[in-house]
Amino acid sequence: MIIGPAQAGDVFSFGPFRMAVGERLLTRDGAPVDLGARALDILVALVSRPNEPVGKRELMAEVWPDVTVEEGSLRFHIAGLRKALGDGQDGARYIATLPGRGYCFVAPVLRSASSSPAAEGAATAGASFTGATFLPARLARMMGREEAIQVLAVQLAAARFVTIVGPGGVGKTTVAAAVAHELLEGFAGAALFVDFGLVTDPRLVPVTVASMLGLPIRSEDPVPGLIAHLRDRRFLLVLDSCEHVIDGAASLAAEIFRAAPAAHILATSREALRIEGEQVHHLAPLDCPPDDPGLTAAAAGEFPAARLFLERAAASGAPLALSDADAVVVAEICRRLDGVALAIELAAGRVQAYGLRQTAALLDQSLPLSWPGQRNAPPRQRTLQATLDWSYGLLSEAERLVLRRLAVFVGPFTMEAALGVVTGGPVDDAMVFAAIDSLIAKSMVVTRPVGAMMRYRLLDTTRAYALQAEGDGAGRAAQAARHADYHRRWLEQLKAEWPALSNAAERGPYLSAMNNVRAALQWCFGPGGDAGLGIALAAAAAPVFLAMSLLTECDRWSGQAILALDAGTRGGSDEMHLQAARGMALMFMQGGSDAARVALERGLTIAEARGDVPGQLMVLGPLHMFHLRTGAFDTALDLAKRGAALAGPVEDPAVAALAQFLLGISLLMAGDLGGARAALEAALRHPPGLPSAGLIYLGFEGPNLAGVILAKTLWLQGCPIQAAEHAVRAVREAERMDHPVTLSVVMIWAITVYLWTGDLDRAEALVARFTARAGSHSLGPFLAVGQALGGAIAIRRGDAEAGVAALRLALAALREARYEVLTTSLEIALAEGLAATGRAADGLALADAAVRRIEARGDLVYGPELLRMKGRLLLALQQPAETEACFGQSLDWARRQAAPAWELRTATDLAALLAGQGRSAEAAALLRPVVERFTEGAETADLQAATRLLAALA
Repeated sequence: MIIGPAQAGDVFSFGPFRMAVGERLLTRDGAPVDLGARALDILVALVSRPNEPVGKRELMAEVWPDVTVEEGSLRFHIAGLRKALGDGQDGARYIATLPGRGYCFVAPVLRSASSSPAAEGAATAGASFTGATFLPARLARMMGREEAIQVLAVQLAAARFVTIVGPGGVGKTTVAAAVAHELLEGFAGAALFVDFGLVTDPRLVPVTVASMLGLPIRSEDPVPGLIAHLRDRRFLLVLDSCEHVIDGAASLAAEIFRAAPAAHILATSREALRIEGEQVHHLAPLDCPPDDPGLTAAAAGEFPAARLFLERAAASGAPLALSDADAVVVAEICRRLDGVALAIELAAGRVQAYGLRQTAALLDQSLPLSWPGQRNAPPRQRTLQATLDWSYGLLSEAERLVLRRLAVFVGPFTMEAALGVVTGGPVDDAMVFAAIDSLIAKSMVVTRPVGAMMRYRLLDTTRAYALQAEGDGAGRAAQAARHADYHRRWLEQLKAEWPALSNAAERGPYLSAMNNVRAALQWCFGPGGDAGLGIALAAAAAPVFLAMSLLTECDRWSGQAILALDAGTRGGSDEMHLQAARGMALMFMQGGSDAARVALERGLTIAEARGDVPGQLMVLGPLHMFHLRTGAFDTALDLAKRGAALAGPVEDPAVAALAQFLLGISLLMAGDLGGARAALEAALRHPPGLPSAGLIYLGFEGPNLAGVILAKTLWLQGCPIQAAEHAVRAVREAERMDHPVTLSVVMIWAITVYLWTGDLDRAEALVARFTARAGSHSLGPFLAVGQALGGAIAIRRGDAEAGVAALRLALAALREARYEVLTTSLEIALAEGLAATGRAADGLALADAAVRRIEARGDLVYGPELLRMKGRLLLALQQPAETEACFGQSLDWARRQAAPAWELRTATDLAALLAGQGRSAEAAALLRPVVERFTEGAETADLQAATRLLAALA
């Protein structure tokens, strides 16, 4: 793009400078600039050929036509010229060095034409657009933008006018340059890139474009001349950073698009130009690795945000040999920075100084907005602070106020939440709607539809900036209080709606707001917060934390709120809810700790003192589960009966179902199979979707668990196929709900059903999944349960030594945690393993102790099986008379319980004993009627063993 040789009457304007060639005068904002003669000659030579490389020899020949000088003289005068112009200061760029080629004047130049006809003709001739190219260099490598570049190239070719819209730092300029390079050949090299970053007046937009095209400007309105020059030309015009001169950019783009049909316009802006013909392309942040503790380095490297971070860290002198552990940290940094390319680059540049983990820690403490980036970047992109200053400066006062108030939200929020929190004082609903609409348009607020609802959020960088923006402390405190109180009310509503949401997908939109609850709790219990509001908020949040299986958070916030209670709040409804929820959280995390029991008993005492029947039912459920898990089965049964009596007059089907579930599991443990089945089937008849806070306070979904407890009951009653079907259904429904505690508890009971039916493959697969889940959700005692169940499977598979070792370790851990609900069944498995490894005497001692224990604490359902195992151990010790007697006691106990499954096992063992003594007819007479009572399950392990024995006895 050549303006033409400078004439004596020419006046060149660039930035704040004006240069009159004939007068040999350079001024800055009207004041003369002291410049030597040679430096001025160099400037005239370069300015008359803007954006065109000028070779060093060519330049020296023009400035020193009759003198031979060294290249060092040229470098000396160029350095002085740059200093006089302030080149490189505050983002100003005038003279670029082209290594191996020379120099180039790169700022937009406006040339005032000479009044001389010859000069005018020369200027006009020099203005012809002959296909010269002025584009910024294309990056050698780009991360994750390949698809966007191709889509934009196709879109621009078809629509002719596209605006790339996105927040500051997301990479709009980089992508626009890449698209221009992609299409350059199709425009025969006729492409112009105009950066409006240093233009402050929208009226200068057409002047800037005209000057970069080398067009003379003879009137106050250069647009007609521009249109006349471009009307019949095919070219690509890239208008970069339009947001702060958007009126001028939009007006010029509209004129060119309308009048120059071969012109294609690609614009970048933080908001759309909103003119006819414009197609808007929202440039999304880079894809980030997911929040997955099991993320590997290889998987993280598939995401462009992580690849960009690693490349920039290496470029800054800190190459990372990414391990799987480091991959999780890199992923967290990328997510924390919302995939914004500039923010990721700036953070990666700090790794060399701080290391990877300390860089992540700095982001957690306070997002550093002032970290410097590349020196040659435009001023608005050298730091996050500068990028956001740029955007913030484009907002109206009303938009700034709403943005600062919205910064109280952490993560997504709804419009309802915004109206509930942001309004007040000068801000009304209409202002919030208008401001959010504008902030979305300007890429300061991002949106994401969730179902029929729209969710809004500030990027973390924008939020950090807004929190630092001007505003008095009292105003921020009032905003935080409104935020906390809104979420207290929201949680009260959620508690009623929760049970109707049957799976994680339905709960997700609700639970995405829990980050705001955490932030509100931190403010309430922090310096200058409102502890009273925090108590109410924690009480409302506790059941939802339980329902999400966020046990450590439930314990943390409930405990903090309990400590904050005073004389006015102690003994009230809030404390009752806090104690109940904290007791459940502690029980799941620590087992039967005294702290869990004390909390639950305190909650029940408050409910009783207040005469609060729903409150008593709410606490009785967790307290029942505590005693069941700690092995106090008689106490648990008493509490279950008490709960059923209280629930009777309460007209709430969900409460009734909960009471029936608790009663059913206790009756099962007591060996009352008929009563257990009736209660559990009644619990399962509970209509789905009816609200009940009690379900949440259990920390798992009672109706779902009722199905798997019914499976155990059905197996004992001689229905193994129905039992397996109920177990499979219960696991499937728990998986659909994606509720970690519910799924874990269901898995435990389902595994025992599969062990009883002899389906070892399914049991083993479920143990592996169960153990992994328990470890990732702080379910401490469940890890030992998984180890114990794995040991029981090993014994069944013939690896008795390994099974015994695993069971002994696991039982010791469970006893220490006071988790006793499964210990009797696990001891039966251990006794079997001891017999298989030649330690029958140890097994007999274990069985005797277990019999005494169940009679003392009430888990009588295992009585028949314990006595059967004791008989097998006696047989191994060659005590046949005692063995027969023990088998007889087992049969009697099984018949009293109406437990055909136990009866079948004992009858098979006793029949084998009798057959070995030559009493085959007696053995067949004993076993045949037991087998014939089974109408299903012929393929199960126990029935197959009995059938084979009967065939041998025939």
